[in-house]
Amino acid sequence: MALNFANNNSLSAITSVPSGVGGGSLNLISTQTASSSSTIDFTSGIDSTYKEYIFKFYDIHPATSSVLFTFQADTGTNTNYNQTITSTNFRSKHTEADGGTGVEYRTARDQAQGTAFQQISEGIENDNDSSLSGTMHLFDPSSTTFVKHFISRCNGMIVNPGTQETFCAGYFNTTTALTRVQFKMSSGNIDSGVIKLYGVS
Repeated sequence: MALNFANNNSLSAITSVPSGVGGGSLNLISTQTASSSSTIDFTSGIDSTYKEYIFKFYDIHPATSSVLFTFQADTGTNTNYNQTITSTNFRSKHTEADGGTGVEYRTARDQAQGTAFQQISEGIENDNDSSLSGTMHLFDPSSTTFVKHFISRCNGMIVNPGTQETFCAGYFNTTTALTRVQFKMSSGNIDSGVIKLYGVS
């Protein structure tokens, strides 16, 4: 394997990337800001341009206490958001009082050929200082050959209070291209927060 070097000591003087280096750039496609929103919908920008899309969640604050952050996807111009999902879900947690800790699989949060909205968090508190942040990766949604994989990782302030990190992964069991994604709470509105959609080149 050859090593690639920048032949000077100043980044500002580099006029081109050395051969063999590059890729993985995040390209911002769109930004959505919640304001007492029942859903946040991404209905454009998910196509064959990129093989990977990343959603980033910033300070998602629910209007209702102890609700879960969820998502689903759909094809074409469909808006039923009921694609078939098989998924896995586990969490780690730690309370502010240092009383509750643990890592566990969450059987209530996974799906086996289900069509419900996929839960990607635990119950988030709606205190003024409480929110959720995280990421979700969606891989090759335009493939007409393979199922569509996703991986999410979110951290939220839970009721106890404390921190709870949720790991979720799975696939949409369809070979039809996915073109849209919707996010919502398990109950009530998304009071505030920002979701950004990036394509990975």
